[in-house]
Amino acid sequence: MGKRQLNNSQIIARLRSGNEPFFELVYKDYFAGLCSFASQYVPIEEAKEIVQETMLWLWENREGLIPELSLKSLLFTIVKHKSLNRASQGTTQNKVLQKIEAKYKAQFNDPDFYLSGELMTLCRKALQKLPEEYRQAFEMNRFECLTHKEIADLLQVSPQTVNYRIGQALKILREELKDYLPLSGLLLLFSSGV
Repeated sequence: MGKRQLNNSQIIARLRSGNEPFFELVYKDYFAGLCSFASQYVPIEEAKEIVQETMLWLWENREGLIPELSLKSLLFTIVKHKSLNRASQGTTQNKVLQKIEAKYKAQFNDPDFYLSGELMTLCRKALQKLPEEYRQAFEMNRFECLTHKEIADLLQVSPQTVNYRIGQALKILREELKDYLPLSGLLLLFSSGV
């Protein structure tokens, strides 16, 4: 039985029992959405750190979880507070990001947006608009975790060509998604399900 088929109390019960494989499913299920959510406030690398810290906290404190407390709400609340704390420690937020947040605040604050297929559908459509050679290099790098050199060897082009193609793909994707998503990193979070 997958995590999506369980209710909140059942998920909490499995976590509290110390079921590591189930925790890994929960981790994978929430990771990209939480990172994307956190990237409203901090750069993507910091967002990933915050989510990893939050998931580590969840595992270490699993026995104290209350079955009546929504796991989704708990995780998104922790990530939001950690992100805001980090953002306040750094320089002032990017003006563009603030404008996007103001425009889409309700959508960005809805955890279901980050966990639903809507976000990935937007990304998938943007990917389909890329020229084939850009999309191929981008997908090999992001989805298959290949280095620029490995991609260059497979495609029989120079690493500089691969670098250029991935850079162009990112530029086009940022433009395509600028009205929908926090600019600071969703493109780094695409999962293999896209």
